[in-house]
Amino acid sequence: MKKQIIRVIVLALLVTVMFSACGAEHPKPAAENESPETETASQTAPEMPAETERKNTEMTLKMTIGETEVKVKWEENESVDALRELCKDVPLTISMSMYGGFEQVGPIGSRLPSDDVQTSTAAGDIVLYSGNQIVVFYGQNSWAYTRLGHIEDRDAEGMKALLGNGDVTITISTEE
Repeated sequence: MKKQIIRVIVLALLVTVMFSACGAEHPKPAAENESPETETASQTAPEMPAETERKNTEMTLKMTIGETEVKVKWEENESVDALRELCKDVPLTISMSMYGGFEQVGPIGSRLPSDDVQTSTAAGDIVLYSGNQIVVFYGQNSWAYTRLGHIEDRDAEGMKALLGNGDVTITISTEE
């Protein structure tokens, strides 16, 4: 809990410094009634200078579902860069909830940059929903998401075994 408070304070300070140093774009407001989860935080991840982006590409994101580490091919986009920045000092642990019989959804605790497009998903896809929630699929769906990555070492049956038997916790962390 103490680490999360420190992380929130550090991110708030970074956001304040970044916005005072230059103009900031406001994130698009989330459409109402689209998500099974409600927004839990209105914090925005800071924009990253080019030097930080270069360092971030050297850090690899890892994902663990429960106690099982999975191999993820992460997208190369602003959302994944911001997620990597969010996890660089302290792993991000997200309590996920089953939804719709095909996905697990959980709040990130802050807002990441998003570029939602209509997307058809498959088992193993990891997406950002509404700028502040991670969704991991063990089935299929079609909605407007920002792609974050895909779990490569599990097929549809393996994903259902990991995610289809009740709520789970995922942890996202970095390693160099």
